[in-house]
Amino acid sequence: MTGASASLPPQLHVFVRDWLSSNNILLKSRDGHVLIDSGYVRHAPLTLALLATPQGIGDAPLSRLVNTHCHSDHMGGNGAIQTRYRCHISLPVGEAPLVAVWDEQTLLLDYCDQRADRFSCDEIISPGDTRVWGDLEWRALAAPGHDMGALVFFNPEHGILISGDALWENGYGFVMPQEIDPQAMPAARATLEMLARLPIRIVIPGHGDPFLDVAAALERAFARTAAFEADTLRVARHALKVVLVFALLDKQRMRQDELPSYLDRVGIYRDFNARFFRVPPAVLADRLVGELERAGAVRREDGWLRPI
Repeated sequence: MTGASASLPPQLHVFVRDWLSSNNILLKSRDGHVLIDSGYVRHAPLTLALLATPQGIGDAPLSRLVNTHCHSDHMGGNGAIQTRYRCHISLPVGEAPLVAVWDEQTLLLDYCDQRADRFSCDEIISPGDTRVWGDLEWRALAAPGHDMGALVFFNPEHGILISGDALWENGYGFVMPQEIDPQAMPAARATLEMLARLPIRIVIPGHGDPFLDVAAALERAFARTAAFEADTLRVARHALKVVLVFALLDKQRMRQDELPSYLDRVGIYRDFNARFFRVPPAVLADRLVGELERAGAVRREDGWLRPI
């Protein structure tokens, strides 16, 4: 273990994943092992395999699975883990009703061409609640913006923040444009301001390695927020690019000539195009792919689009 992870308590282990699956945070204790966030459904077999390693819990039972929020890359493995371990699942109070009725649009599942297996919720966690996981006390804090029902978990003793998608080392999860949700961008700024007031020593993000330079990460996040606040079309383009890269990571490749019809078929692209861009799907496809190519996120290869 190196870098920021080396300064974490020994009973806390982070399985650093990628952009398709969120990180999995394991908190070990004689009172019961707890996992925070389960990754994407496509990676559920790997998540289970990681849990079964010596760094995980081996043959021991898992007591509880907790979600920072209920987007597919954070809760897509819930069903498989609940089936395997018969563990309790704890959800943020704002997310539990959406899961109960399986609201695929608000959960950004079918609406964004993403998948997850259904699961049941056993406990609700509200902002201000405290829980002891891994022999450490965690305070649940509301962190709306990327997901309006999201929570982060803060351990004051060690200054550890489990941030989900509210703060990464370079940014945070995409936010809906004000025309779609007028509360989202102000909420994202308010969440950053709340985090800036906490005595955070180390951040365990939903994606990427744990990091120590919290001030620099917040500075970058505030700068991104200001840029988004100044240009709602930038917010809309960013959201579509993030969702498209996720789809490519999930599918592994997509035919270039099929992309326009795909964008016209999947709800978020169709709705955003009608509201913000008002161009033929082929034009939107060219714009998104061009920007992603320049960012080094995708490549064209023999008529296929592939993620990098």
